[in-house]
Amino acid sequence: MPFSFTANGAEHSVKVRLRGKSRRRVCDFPPLRIKFSAADTSQSTFEGQDKLKLVTHCRGSRASQVDVLEEYAAYRIFSLISEVGYRVRLLHITYTDTDGGLKENTFDRYGIVIEPASKLAERVGGQSAHVAGVSLGSLDVEQAATVFIFQYLIGNTDWSLVTNDEDDTCCHNGDLIDIESDRYYVPYDFDLSGLVNARYARPDPSLRIRKVTQRRYRGFCIPREALENALGKIIARRGDILDVISQSPGLFEKEIVATTSYIDKFFAEASNTDKLLASFERRCL
Repeated sequence: MPFSFTANGAEHSVKVRLRGKSRRRVCDFPPLRIKFSAADTSQSTFEGQDKLKLVTHCRGSRASQVDVLEEYAAYRIFSLISEVGYRVRLLHITYTDTDGGLKENTFDRYGIVIEPASKLAERVGGQSAHVAGVSLGSLDVEQAATVFIFQYLIGNTDWSLVTNDEDDTCCHNGDLIDIESDRYYVPYDFDLSGLVNARYARPDPSLRIRKVTQRRYRGFCIPREALENALGKIIARRGDILDVISQSPGLFEKEIVATTSYIDKFFAEASNTDKLLASFERRCL
């Protein structure tokens, strides 16, 4: 079935397919992958792009709109603390059903397009690594520490350096990028984090936490110095991180207040650096 995608006055003929796993099971409107024709994007907003992941609203509710905006904020926060992270762009999309098969023929929703892994690798001077497993010793320790603490900051436990049963490459909700002799773990998919707190989000029962807003450190055991440096870097960006929330387009004031409060609870913990680092070392894998 033909699809058209119009941005900044330029119309593109695109191919669209469903993607995602868990969201396809729980969402009325699943995430999509958009494939452009290279010739069709010349001198347009999407010049040079081939395939783009589109994070969509899960359902038609206001809550699903907020989920998209808060997941966008999570990507933006990681970009503040690491150069090796996915860049994203927030879209305000008007969907039009030309077949007339839906109750609502035209509706507006927020969405996020995510930088392709190949573009990320090119931007940071590396290459994507498609391997079945990864050793802790092969990881860039600074990036690893940053990822571990970032995931704790946003309350995300839905990630792993282990290959999923359904996949043949590492890792769960993360990609590997090789830059020179080091391997960087780059996280994605934050809908099950406490920051987003999606209505369908449930923690893994094995973690023994009741809800996704409960933080649980799931990082691996690495030198304290690396953790201390990463934590210091994140604390130093507190104001910028909170600005990401307060300046997020589309969020109402009460939503900004609630999300800011959740993030600030992390910084309250981090005010006692030694205690927080000790808790990480007790729980590290």
